[in-house]
Amino acid sequence: MNVRGQLHWATLCLLSVCLQVSAVCAGQNPSSALAAETSVAPAKIAGTVVSAITGTPLAQVRVSITDVRKPANTRWMVTNENGSFEFGQVPPGKYSLEGARRGYLTASYEQHEQFSTAIVTGPEFDSTKLVLRLTPMASIEGRVIDEAGDAVRQAQVTLYRENHGSGITRTTPINNDLTDDLGTFEFAALAPGKYYVAVSAKPWYAVSPVVDSGDGTGSSTPSVERSLDVAYSTTYSGGATEADAATPIDVKGGDHTEVEIHIAAMPSLHIFFRVPDDETPHGFASPMLAKRVFDGEYDLPGETRCTSGVCEMTGVPAGTYIVRMRHPGSQQASMQTSEIDLRNDGQELDTSRGEPEGSLKLTIQMPQQEGIPKGMRIMLLDKQNRNRTFQEVDASGHATIPILPAGKYSIQVYAADKRYAVARTFSDAGQTAGHEVEIPAGGPTALTAVLAAGSVNVEGFAKRGGKGASGVMVVLIPREPSTHEELFRRDQSDSDGSFNLIGVIPGSYTLVAIEDAWEFDWSKPAQLARYAQRGQAVTIPEGPQTNIHLPEAVEVQPR
Repeated sequence: MNVRGQLHWATLCLLSVCLQVSAVCAGQNPSSALAAETSVAPAKIAGTVVSAITGTPLAQVRVSITDVRKPANTRWMVTNENGSFEFGQVPPGKYSLEGARRGYLTASYEQHEQFSTAIVTGPEFDSTKLVLRLTPMASIEGRVIDEAGDAVRQAQVTLYRENHGSGITRTTPINNDLTDDLGTFEFAALAPGKYYVAVSAKPWYAVSPVVDSGDGTGSSTPSVERSLDVAYSTTYSGGATEADAATPIDVKGGDHTEVEIHIAAMPSLHIFFRVPDDETPHGFASPMLAKRVFDGEYDLPGETRCTSGVCEMTGVPAGTYIVRMRHPGSQQASMQTSEIDLRNDGQELDTSRGEPEGSLKLTIQMPQQEGIPKGMRIMLLDKQNRNRTFQEVDASGHATIPILPAGKYSIQVYAADKRYAVARTFSDAGQTAGHEVEIPAGGPTALTAVLAAGSVNVEGFAKRGGKGASGVMVVLIPREPSTHEELFRRDQSDSDGSFNLIGVIPGSYTLVAIEDAWEFDWSKPAQLARYAQRGQAVTIPEGPQTNIHLPEAVEVQPR
């Protein structure tokens, strides 16, 4: 069951008589009933909490059960010295089970990402031999050392993690720290996974020369020792200075990993560019340098000084950069971009090499005359499925992205309480069927995006050998999976094999159930193609439906 969607879960009828369950205060004594009278004998939810690493029973774990239909109905208790727990007098229904203990990651029963398996109780279900596994927290700590073997203070350390939460493998930043006087940093309470560490710093002794204002050539006066005119490149775990070459840190539950990152000062590059004759040093847009870091970018801080129509950027370590600068002869907001390898001191930026960036003005058309939800945002993904921008939609349904590299993007829409997808777009030039937009170089693009709402919940059962299969990943695959990440829906089957896919957009899908497939990368269609061949076709029609009950169970396929 999707933990985030429990409030929307509509239970399948387990009995021929509807059971009315009364509310119970949170924190009720474990021996008391969770609900009032019922014609069916109450059940038990019982089992043992163990370490996911060693299998050792864990005492003093706070265990809770929550009625999925009525989340206010919660009970909890603490495990004994044998790690055992037992909730008696539990009415028939569906319950989430969660455990928490100091030094361990809080987890639900059979949890994967935001999904877990809910416990179904009733005469035909045995819910008394459960094993709830908790993973001990891990940590990464380390030290940043310079070329002299000294500690680097106040270095910015960023922790990245590879995740598969959306079905596409991405590496994103999750935490930051500053090194202390000993050059040490620490990231605690980590889950198992693949991590990277990046260090950015400035040599404490670094001094940049002053630009010579006499001859107008842009040369620098050696007013300081060249050995002091230095900079650090961003350095990653393993010593690489480019993210693509970084060494991953594989962390398992309970690991306390130590890393040592060595950074070395290198001569600072002095990069020159010319200011158009009709502009003053105070009236131009200075070039911006950015570095590609995994699935994103970060801007490089630096200083710019100008004289006699020539400007100099200092404090730039050698490397490959994305360079954005004003397009000559255009308005200040119009920029051009290029990727340049900066290796030579005194190198001049060639402003003719860049491609003018475009812009996008998007108008959102809501389905069935709905109002614009507060906080709605649009996201544009490039052809590598990298997030290029995240922009809020205003109350009138407009979002403007003024600076955008030319290329093809897919448009995705996010709202807090409901799921949406772009069904089609149209412009003054004509209508296109789809959610992709081509941004031309140097020109504005105006589109209207017509949204479809995800208002349908798809309920069913996953079975293995004719019996309900617990803890299986259930996936609703859209017709064109490689370009429609936003249409995928997933859930984890509950203890009776039931599942509920929330907020499905109308369209054609294939439903599959797969054992242990949580790290699939859906951006590669071949990953799911062989499972889709044996999947179940599902069509979600346009209309006001809120729930669809699948008449046939989906058969579980092995990994």
